[in-house]
Amino acid sequence: MKILTSREMREIDRTAIEDLGIPGVVLMENAGLQVVRTIREFFPEPERMRIIVVAGKGNNGGDGFVVARHLFLSGARPEVLLLASKDEVTGDAATNLRIALNMGVPVEEVRTPARWNKLRAKVFQASVIIDAIFGTGLLKPLDGLFARVVEDINAARGFRLSVDVPSGLSSDTFQTIGPCVNADLTVTLAAPKIAHVFPPAADCVGEFIVAPIGIPPFLFDRPELKLEFVEEEAVLPFFKPRERDSHKGSYGHLLALCGSVGKTGAAVLAGRAALAMGAGLVTVATAESALPVVARSMAELMTEPLPETPKRTIAREALPRALALLEGKNAVLVGPGMSTDASTADFVRGFLPKLKVPAVIDADGLNILAADPDILLRLKRPAVLTPHPGEFARLTGRTVPEVLSDRLTLAPAFAMKYGVYLVLKGYRTLTAAPDGRVFVNPTGNPGMATGGTGDVLSGLIASQIIQQKDLLGAVLSAVYVHGLAGDIAAEKMGERPLLAGHLIRYLPRALLELEEE
Repeated sequence: MKILTSREMREIDRTAIEDLGIPGVVLMENAGLQVVRTIREFFPEPERMRIIVVAGKGNNGGDGFVVARHLFLSGARPEVLLLASKDEVTGDAATNLRIALNMGVPVEEVRTPARWNKLRAKVFQASVIIDAIFGTGLLKPLDGLFARVVEDINAARGFRLSVDVPSGLSSDTFQTIGPCVNADLTVTLAAPKIAHVFPPAADCVGEFIVAPIGIPPFLFDRPELKLEFVEEEAVLPFFKPRERDSHKGSYGHLLALCGSVGKTGAAVLAGRAALAMGAGLVTVATAESALPVVARSMAELMTEPLPETPKRTIAREALPRALALLEGKNAVLVGPGMSTDASTADFVRGFLPKLKVPAVIDADGLNILAADPDILLRLKRPAVLTPHPGEFARLTGRTVPEVLSDRLTLAPAFAMKYGVYLVLKGYRTLTAAPDGRVFVNPTGNPGMATGGTGDVLSGLIASQIIQQKDLLGAVLSAVYVHGLAGDIAAEKMGERPLLAGHLIRYLPRALLELEEE
C-alpha cells in the first residue's frame, strides 16, 4: 500500500477524473459513504447519537456534507457547522451542500469567533464529532477562528472522527505544524499519507482506516511513488509451509561473526534467532575466550573459535580463518557484540570486501564502518545494514535528531549511494532499497525498545536471506515477523517486562500465524 504526499494524491485524483472520466462528485460521494460505513461499524445505531459535522468550504467539507446527508437519510439527525458562508463553497462540495440543504439537513454558517461562541455548545453536547474542516492540502498552522474551533473539538467529550486527515495536520510531514484535531479515528481516503504513519503527527490520528473511494488500484503502481506501507499480504509468500522432501541443506548455512567476552549475549541472541527462523545451519565464529559461553547457550548452534586480542575480541589475525569458514556458507552476519577494538576494526575492514555472499551488518560492524563507509562501495554482493538512529547518525555524520526528523530522505539517499538495503530501526522501522524505494513496517511496539532486540532482528534477517531467493522480500518479511513476535509477546505479558529473548520465545507463534494465513 503506497503512502502518498498531497501532491501525489492530487495527481492521482486528477488522472482518475480527467483521464479515466470518473467524475469528482462520484469520488466525493464514495468518500462520504465510506465514512458513514465506518461510523456504523463503531456506532451501529447512529440515529440514537447526537452527531455534529464541522465542515470547511473545500472538498473535505464536501465529504462532510455527503456524510451528513447519508446519516440524515438513515434516520439520524446530524447538524453541520460550516466554517464559511454557503456562497464560498464551490465545485463538487457546493453540489453536495446544495443537496444536503434541499433535503433539510441543518447547516449553520460560522464565519466569526463571535458566531462560534453562540454555537460551540453543540460540539460539547455531541456524541460524535465529524471533523471535515481541512484535508490534505493544508500547509500553514491554523489560527484565528479555525484554531479556536480545533481547541473546542479537542476539549469536547464526544468521539472525534476525522475525514482523511485531522484538521491542522499537514499530510506531507510527520511533524505537527500547529494546533490540530486529536482524533480518535481517522478515515483516510484512497491511501495513507505521511502524517498518518509517523509520530508526532500520527499521535493525533488515533486509529486510522484506509477507505477505497473508487480509484483504480493501477494508478498507485507508478514507479515514482517510492514510499510504501508493508501489508501482511505482501509478506505471506515468504512463510509458506515447507516441502516434505526438504532437508537442512535446503534452508542454508549462515556464518555469524559475533561476540566478545562480555558481549556474548549478542552472539547468542542472533544465533538463536537465526535458527528459530528456520535456518538449516548456523555457525557462530567468535573470539576463542567467548566461545564456551556461546556454545553452552544452545546445543543446535555450531561454533568456531577465532584468534583474539588481549581484550578478548576478534583480532585482525583471524581474517584467514574467517575467510576459510565462508566455504559452503550462503550469507554472513557481522557485528553483534564484536566491539570496536582497533584490531577488530581492521579485521572487519579486511573481511567485508572479500565477501562473495550477501552480508548483514549490524551493531559494532556498523560502528566500525562509520569511520569509512566507502568500504560498502567495494562489496561484491548486496549488503543489509540494520542501524538504530544512533548508529545511522554515525554512518552519515548527522545528529540523532537530524536522523529522526529527516529519515524519509536520509535513508533512501544512503541506500542508493552505497547500493545497500538499509533497515533503520525504530517505531515504523524503515527499509530503504538501492532503487530508492522505502518500505514502512507496521508491526512492533514500545516494549521492544530494550537491549538485544536488534541482535534478534539481524539474526532473523540473515536467516531469511539464506532461505529466500528474493533479498528484499527476505528483509521485509523478517522485519515484519520480528515486530509481530514482539506484538504477540506484549499481548501475552505486557510491554514493560518484554525482553529480547521473549521475541525468540514468541517467534514460533508469529510464524505459525503467518503460515496459517
